[in-house]
Amino acid sequence: MLRHITVFFLLVVAFIDLNAQHKVSMTTIATNGWANNSVNTVIFRKNSLTTHGDVQYAAYYDEDQFLVLAKRKLGAKKWTVVRTDYKGDATDAHKSISIIADGDGYLHVAWGQHNNALNYAVAISPGSLTLSKKSAMLSIKEDKVSYPEFYNLNNGDVLFLYRDGGSGNGNLMLNRYDVRNKTWVRVQDNMIDGQGKRNAYWQMALDQKGTIHLSWVWRESPDVASNHDMCYAKSADGGKTWQNSSGTNYTLPITALNAEYACKIPQKSELINQTSMFADDKGQVFIASYWRNEAEAVPQYHIIFKDKAGWKVKDLGFRSTSFSLSGGGTKRIPISRPQIIAWTKGKDQAVGLIFRDSERGNKVSLALNENIKGNNWKVSDLTVTEVDDWEPSYDTELWKKKSILNLFIQKVSQVDGEGKASVAASAVQVLEWKPE
Repeated sequence: MLRHITVFFLLVVAFIDLNAQHKVSMTTIATNGWANNSVNTVIFRKNSLTTHGDVQYAAYYDEDQFLVLAKRKLGAKKWTVVRTDYKGDATDAHKSISIIADGDGYLHVAWGQHNNALNYAVAISPGSLTLSKKSAMLSIKEDKVSYPEFYNLNNGDVLFLYRDGGSGNGNLMLNRYDVRNKTWVRVQDNMIDGQGKRNAYWQMALDQKGTIHLSWVWRESPDVASNHDMCYAKSADGGKTWQNSSGTNYTLPITALNAEYACKIPQKSELINQTSMFADDKGQVFIASYWRNEAEAVPQYHIIFKDKAGWKVKDLGFRSTSFSLSGGGTKRIPISRPQIIAWTKGKDQAVGLIFRDSERGNKVSLALNENIKGNNWKVSDLTVTEVDDWEPSYDTELWKKKSILNLFIQKVSQVDGEGKASVAASAVQVLEWKPE
């Protein structure tokens, strides 16, 4: 049986004025979040939070590894929380939970994925937190699923991306849910092909017009040190056909030979995989990552974007501590992978980079630039306490429609290479920030 709990906030709605740039509020969903690794806070969760209409949804694993769903009316201090009957192997930080609400308000959930059979279920009715029995989507190439991601299309349909195969030898798959017929169809089978030698680790974003923007790094082996380069593709027809940034059609599948390279980055550059990108209302894309420039010792956050003159790279350059990436599994890294958001500020394009860095005491931090063409980065902390090995994920639909940032927050610990720390359960929270 499902256990329904209504959580009333005894705390916290505190406002912190940070450099007069923004105000932050923090609210708590529950206090029993699984914290023995970073599975609840890995950056590739699409999504940890999502909004449909005036209802916001959240998902996490509790201290007993049960999949938990929650919802609230936007801006409310009260959440309804449901512990489902489903458990996921939360000891593997890859096996995160992803959620989305389709155009009719049905919640779709995928969880517990790392080279294993698909775990997928849909709510029994619009707005419900009660899930149906697990089901397949298409029953073909669903035995070795990793990194499930949901995205909303403007007509209410849903896209689902995942990797078929293993690290260093896997291919990108793309499904589409038809909200009218309530059926899944395969849009792309092996869209990006590693040719048995490599695989793509991607990040995706949709702009206001519904154009899909995709970027990725290649990895040559399970060793993270073999990550290299940043590639790009886009689709204006829901993923059926793909073009490079100049509008030239790709011949599918995309491979290392015919991909457009937005930035060439050698192997062994401490280049991380699975970061983030954002597409503004004009279709301009911003790709965030970190790597170490050649002949430099310190990995820095970078933003890749394209203007009329071609692809550009911004080196934020504010870090001072070196580290090295190598090996397999989920790494314990002194900085998080970054999330990026962008918005129009007058005639300028403002950009915000959300991250966590041990240099700043492992708090939730924001690097803000009110004009991407310049280099005036203002870095501040959005929390006063540390979040340990947290990475940022946020409600993409709420930001796209209302320019309100809601971040999923939880203090978690990550053992290097995989494994389980011995720490107590921690609070699952939502941090809200609005640009001035």
